[in-house]
Amino acid sequence: MAYKRYIVELGFGADLHGGNVTKAAQRAVKDAISRCCLCGLFDILGIRDPNQMQVQIRLGCPYPEQVNVAEVASMVPFGSVTVEAAAGGLAVQGLHLAALGEGDTIVAAAAAVTVYVNVP
Repeated sequence: MAYKRYIVELGFGADLHGGNVTKAAQRAVKDAISRCCLCGLFDILGIRDPNQMQVQIRLGCPYPEQVNVAEVASMVPFGSVTVEAAAGGLAVQGLHLAALGEGDTIVAAAAAVTVYVNVP
């Protein structure tokens, strides 16, 4: 048996105050997975345990070296999760409000969430 792609979903996330790329990436992953119901894994493929799937997250964001990949991976409730961050996304000047975060940078991240399942 081999792992094959079951679904690819895209998401977008931003941190409007503070320039936190991990927060933006988490929001991008949440955006992507909030539109997916993987019922076909169970109804068609006969998967019994959602932890049998592999989930690959690819991020495009500014300052990819600052992304806490463990925190991003924690957004996915099931499966074996891997996270890769690459340069991309967007960073622009916003508004500094000390109560909401450090700095005045808005960061935006894009996420591609791919689910793989083991099929004959």
